[in-house]
Amino acid sequence: MISIKNWQASIEELKETKVEIPHFNVEELKDQGKKAPVWIHFGGGNLYRGFHAELAQRLADQNELASGVIVCETFDNQVVEKAYHEFNNNILEVVMSEDGTLDQRILAATADSFYCNPSDAQSYEQVIRYFENPTLQFTTFTITEKGYGLTDTTGGFTGIIQSDINNGPEKPAHTMSIVAALLYKRYLAGKLPIAMVSTDNFSQNGQRFQDSILTIANAWLEKGHVESGFIDYLSDSKKVSFPWSMIDRITPNPSERVKETLEKLGFLDMEIIHTDKGTNIAPFANTEVVHYLVVEDQFPNGRPALEKAGVILTDRETVDKADVMKVTTCLNPLHTALAVTGCLLGYTSIAAEMQDEDLVGLIKQIGYVEGLPVVENPGIIDPKQFIDEVINKRLPNPNIPDAPQRIASDTSQKVAIRFGETIKKYVSANDRDVAELTFIPLAIAAWLRYLMAIDDEGNEFNPSPDPLLEELQAQLAGLHLGEQNEAVIHQAVEAILKNQLIFGSDLYQVGLGEKIEKLMKEMLVGTGAVRDTLHSYVSKVGGK
Repeated sequence: MISIKNWQASIEELKETKVEIPHFNVEELKDQGKKAPVWIHFGGGNLYRGFHAELAQRLADQNELASGVIVCETFDNQVVEKAYHEFNNNILEVVMSEDGTLDQRILAATADSFYCNPSDAQSYEQVIRYFENPTLQFTTFTITEKGYGLTDTTGGFTGIIQSDINNGPEKPAHTMSIVAALLYKRYLAGKLPIAMVSTDNFSQNGQRFQDSILTIANAWLEKGHVESGFIDYLSDSKKVSFPWSMIDRITPNPSERVKETLEKLGFLDMEIIHTDKGTNIAPFANTEVVHYLVVEDQFPNGRPALEKAGVILTDRETVDKADVMKVTTCLNPLHTALAVTGCLLGYTSIAAEMQDEDLVGLIKQIGYVEGLPVVENPGIIDPKQFIDEVINKRLPNPNIPDAPQRIASDTSQKVAIRFGETIKKYVSANDRDVAELTFIPLAIAAWLRYLMAIDDEGNEFNPSPDPLLEELQAQLAGLHLGEQNEAVIHQAVEAILKNQLIFGSDLYQVGLGEKIEKLMKEMLVGTGAVRDTLHSYVSKVGGK
């Protein structure tokens, strides 16, 4: 039997089962990471475990990384306790191919892990010492898009942020405040340089990251908690950089089928972990074969040879083009459209949705017809080939246990980018008319219909977590299945569709509000109306 925690004792069994093992001195790498860290990662969830940890391993295998990664989790302490500490910070990565084969590798380049929150004083103090260490070159982040948010729908600070501003850098609670406080410690330690690399899945992530940190720091300055030199430090890219990035690898929640397969191969303790805060994680991380990471090459304290692990290092403009291509056209909008419609139609698998001609027709229209004409080719990745790969290879992969319910999480934080940016391009383009758009408005209407938490058969369901869920559902409370009064529908959806914080523009001002209301009305006719509406519009274009 094979233990991930002590895998070295099972070398022969691992070789027999063709599991890839580290080709470096693991204990030495972990020890060096604890003494003199080079790379700290924030967010210990599945994306790190199924991507960044592999990048670190590939670098270590080539003697390009001599110091193991330190993982900091700011949201869920049980992730650290149950998925990291219990397994000596080792991870079993499972790459799932379309043909059903599973390729496993032991990832052992994570040196240590911490719940990085002042409530855990010992762990937090250790992370502070790491930030005060000149050897630290960069941090990466996978904390989800909502982790960078400071305000509510009115534009005011959320309660936790206002509390952090009042309290200053000694007792932060929000992730952005914690990171700002750690950077303040690094500033006090000698204005040490560092790269703060968001690898979260949204456009211009580095800019939003920097804006959030500076917002908190400036608020602290106004309160007298920090000095102006700290603002200068954060604003100097030769000291603190916030590189932009584009990341792409589907790393869904751990699969029961994968767990069972691993147990049959002789792996011990493969139980999927469900934490009290709702995190689903496991000793293994299942992921797809395809992966991309494009990063702006701005590292003021140096960096490992990331390109040797497959990372594309380039300039900000190219990163932005690659990210806009993916996030606004070639993947993310398709994912969101599948997520909300899939939940309404009773699907629990993205791959299964890709057998539905109406749903495939929907995302083809959003991607190829409405998105592709206004997206710019970044030069390093061809948009048409990328979307071909997404639709024909990646999303239909039956071995990727991804669910629309997972993708539907935090949709209110995503639609401004995933749909709003393409809408803006139609508004500003001389050769385009926003009236041409049908399927992006259809997806937005489907999201509003989804927020009612009643599926297409008339059954109630639990929507996925979203920071604005309660507020948005309250706005739509006057709607019910069968509602056909246009004035009632308008009153329910108007405030949402006008909200520029949600969509990036007032959808009535740009000429789409009334169209979305009409689509919403069609989806409210009765049971089966979502399917009928979807099929009606897709069939008009031949399902292509």
